[in-house]
Amino acid sequence: MSESAQPASALSSPRFCNTGTFMRMPRVESARGLDFAIAGVPFDTACSYRTGARFGPQAIRAISAMIKPNNVIQQVNIMEDLRGGDMGDFPIVPGYIHPTYAAIEAGMTSILDEGAVPIVLGGDHSITLGELRAVAKKHGPVALLHFDSHSDLCDEVFGEKYNHGTPFRRALEEGLIDASHSVQVGMRGSLYDPNEHQMAADLGMLLIPNHKVRAMGFEALLQTIHERVGDMPCFLTFDIDFVDPAYAPGTGTPEVGGYTSWETLELVRGVKDLNFVGFDVVEVAPPYDHAEITAYLAANIVFEFLSILAAKKHQA
Repeated sequence: MSESAQPASALSSPRFCNTGTFMRMPRVESARGLDFAIAGVPFDTACSYRTGARFGPQAIRAISAMIKPNNVIQQVNIMEDLRGGDMGDFPIVPGYIHPTYAAIEAGMTSILDEGAVPIVLGGDHSITLGELRAVAKKHGPVALLHFDSHSDLCDEVFGEKYNHGTPFRRALEEGLIDASHSVQVGMRGSLYDPNEHQMAADLGMLLIPNHKVRAMGFEALLQTIHERVGDMPCFLTFDIDFVDPAYAPGTGTPEVGGYTSWETLELVRGVKDLNFVGFDVVEVAPPYDHAEITAYLAANIVFEFLSILAAKKHQA
């Protein structure tokens, strides 16, 4: 009799890792020959308030079984025009951010080196720094398109440099993003530092807070984004707390006065002409979700991004 297979040991792989695939896509070991590869980063120990985003990739994958491959608005079938799969979760180390960054960078590099676009399911927003390290090695400093209710440009949180409130300050310092071509959209809520938005400008970023988005309208916003980013390689990072908590309650640091699910999807579709080289959706915290509505919205945001890639390939 052959030796029986044993379940993965929790001493080497956390129990909340590798529990399904996005849209029930095939699980793949490599991105070779693929247009895109999905990966999870179930890390949340850089959160400043409520944890739980470590369960985000699991929840997004589970509810994504509801999504069908045809996007009527973008007029594509994502799996007819693209080759892709789910690589599972990068081997993060709960509680240890720097080994986790190393794991993220190595996993992202394995995808980028095969010419595929990495699509990451988070996890808290600290993980984006590890992703950008790999993306910048491949493409040089990239334009950052950042949808969020927080700028995440703090220098320190609790006296620490690496936190979900600091990734883009570190990314600027490390030369991973080109501030002159980057845009942050949707920031809102009360602040400790009244000059936080000015701080973004001082760092060279264009930050368009929520109240200015509402005043200018989506058409002007999208025109501004396109003019700012141009044809630069662009990384899209989407924090689910960009959305109003009425539509996305399952997140660690919600801010009222945000966007509806329809507005969110419209904005993602509106940036379809940019030159995307990577994407993540972060801060989905299932313990605070209701009826999986936050995870389902996150899954649909991923689907819209995949549809952008499919439309580009279809038109090529």
